[in-house]
Amino acid sequence: MAKAEVGWQKYLVEALEGLDSGGLLLSSLDDGGRANAMTIGWASFGVMWGRPTAVVLVRPSRYTFGCIEATGDFAVSVPYPEMADAVKFCGTKSGRNVDKFAECGFTALNVDGVRSPGIAECGLVFFCRVLHRNDVLPPELDRDVQTTCYPSGDYHRFYHGEISVVLADQDFVSRRLQADRQADRRA
Repeated sequence: MAKAEVGWQKYLVEALEGLDSGGLLLSSLDDGGRANAMTIGWASFGVMWGRPTAVVLVRPSRYTFGCIEATGDFAVSVPYPEMADAVKFCGTKSGRNVDKFAECGFTALNVDGVRSPGIAECGLVFFCRVLHRNDVLPPELDRDVQTTCYPSGDYHRFYHGEISVVLADQDFVSRRLQADRQADRRA
């Protein structure tokens, strides 16, 4: 489906809902140029340093960690609900062992200025260039979060990416308009 460029903040609600209901897909390229995707349930979108940003977290043990380190960029794709099986697959298999784009039938979606591909089958894609990276500092982390989320260490690295381009396909836009109209009727 044809995609159109949209403002970075236009569909943030949908991105946040995706994080909370199955996850989004974070993609990058490995050092051999092969696309990889992983499911993420933690991210943040906003403005930092006067620029639109997406902040994603990746553990050093994950294959995607090396991919983002190699490219210096990433894409965050918002899948349709009917892609739940592919999202689950990308969250349970490692790109070290499996070509997730091939296994899931994903088509790489590319834009100028960002090497990492988005996923064409998703309704919305944020393309980001890394502005800053920093690691979770265990002594500075809330004890409860540390105990709950890091029982064996493997602390995340935060990638602060400037959102360069956001693409949405017409079906995604149409679904959003339909949902807005239904909400207006209920109000």
